[in-house]
Amino acid sequence: MSASRPIFSRSDRVVAIVGRPNVGKSALFNRLAGRRIAIVHDRPGVTRDRLSASLKDASFPISIMDTGGIGATLDDDFGTIVRAEADIAITAADLIVFVVDALSGMHPIDQSVAEKLRRQGKPVILGINKADDPKHDLVSADFARLGFKTVRSFSAEHGRGIPQLIDAIESTLGPPAEPADPDAEDYDPNADPRCVRLAIVGRPNVGKSSLFNAILDDERAIVSEVAGTTRDAVDSFYNHRGHPFLLMDTAGIRRQAKVDDAVESYSVRRAERSIRRADIVALVVDAARGVTAQERKIASIIVEENKPCLIVANKFDLYHPDGEMKARLEELESHVRRELFFLHYAPLVAVSAKSRDRLGKIFGAVDKVRAASDSQLGTGAFNRLLQEAITRTPPPAIGGKRFKLFYATLAREEKQRPIIAPRLVLFVNHESLMTPTYRRYLENTVRAQMTYEGLPIRFDVREREQRKARRTEKDPHVRDPDEDAAASHDEASTKDSPNTRRSKGPARTAPRPSRKQAAARDASSARKTPKKKRPSSQKVPKSQRRDRAKKKTARRGAGRNR
Repeated sequence: MSASRPIFSRSDRVVAIVGRPNVGKSALFNRLAGRRIAIVHDRPGVTRDRLSASLKDASFPISIMDTGGIGATLDDDFGTIVRAEADIAITAADLIVFVVDALSGMHPIDQSVAEKLRRQGKPVILGINKADDPKHDLVSADFARLGFKTVRSFSAEHGRGIPQLIDAIESTLGPPAEPADPDAEDYDPNADPRCVRLAIVGRPNVGKSSLFNAILDDERAIVSEVAGTTRDAVDSFYNHRGHPFLLMDTAGIRRQAKVDDAVESYSVRRAERSIRRADIVALVVDAARGVTAQERKIASIIVEENKPCLIVANKFDLYHPDGEMKARLEELESHVRRELFFLHYAPLVAVSAKSRDRLGKIFGAVDKVRAASDSQLGTGAFNRLLQEAITRTPPPAIGGKRFKLFYATLAREEKQRPIIAPRLVLFVNHESLMTPTYRRYLENTVRAQMTYEGLPIRFDVREREQRKARRTEKDPHVRDPDEDAAASHDEASTKDSPNTRRSKGPARTAPRPSRKQAAARDASSARKTPKKKRPSSQKVPKSQRRDRAKKKTARRGAGRNR
């Protein structure tokens, strides 16, 4: 398995190796994989991408994932991306190996990472790395306060304790369950991860139940020309050439304005719930009548639920029956693609449920969609593809700013199903700068490289966090310098104030007075402080004041005469 392509078999159990930087995660990854894949260096933050490989000495298929260090402040702008990659690995993993350093001992970041892992609710093995000597095993008591039951000491560099770690991984995961036998009497399709849940949906009277019965070769559902005959969502197991399927026949979905019966309203909700339950949805249209507005409405529901789908054109025997097969198929596909343009990725199958013609094409299309779901593009190739597309056609400028892509990765869903739509995580400067037109351009670029037939592509766009937010989130024990400066300034001003009252308790602030209270207070202070009078010894006699006024008037007249 290539390290640059995080692809896992459906039967593989996934183990994620996590921890703070520079504790030896990559060295452990290389030791378990049996070859040098990840770069090992003393500098923190060397590993950024998720790397994957197979566990070499495991007794059953196990995939291991190496992740970048989480919880510490890095010197570059990749801290947010590294944490996101680690979160994706933790979400996808069946087991987590939490690596700590025996030489440096307990670190506050180890405690914060441990709290994060406990919230995930997944089994965790605490791995104490760099225990090169048996005396280093004594430090396990120091890490016991992290609260993990399974603890193993080892040295990834020298291989000491690695077999015991592998045994702990296998015993925690447990042996893989035997594949369920579809022919057994107690077979449960919902419990079999290989079973494909196929929902058959459409508007009333397009032949959904007829198609359902034709596939099963049994009158499982009632068929009538009366619209609304099917009310309940009928589930039935079907084994097609060794591949298990759970077929779900649903009630016809009419326009909301025409649903005037409580029972029909409940049936429509059951049909919409079947879409959410399904791994893939078959949208049935009437080839003779063509695509209507209601088909477009149902198709929009499928798109909103982000479900893989295919389009089944039933009653193809009534569509220009006298024409040539090739011409009929081309004309039908042109019509369907024009009306359902937003489902351009969905394969189209033309069948006739009444004559049981071309029914095998449905399962052939499902196999193509499943194969597209299993194929993944490597993280490096995916980033190069998007960067080349952006260089070739730059995004439009909005308000003097332009959309920028920093990094891209493919997320792996936690719950494994036979068919999963790809989720592409993009780290950008501003999500609002990614216009819908440019989003479609990037989607078409990805589809040109990877077919993804029948699969919707979902972009999970994440904005880059501010440095201040990243710093406080990565290490809660590190205070922000701006906050420290503000606190120091407030403390100094408090000490310099002569009216400051020293108290052990918190400072109390008086409530702000209202306008009336402030006016009354000003009037009261004005009455209490009388106007100062000039002392009698400093008073000027009236005759002297009169002489001063005459001299002043004379000086003014002399100035005007000049």
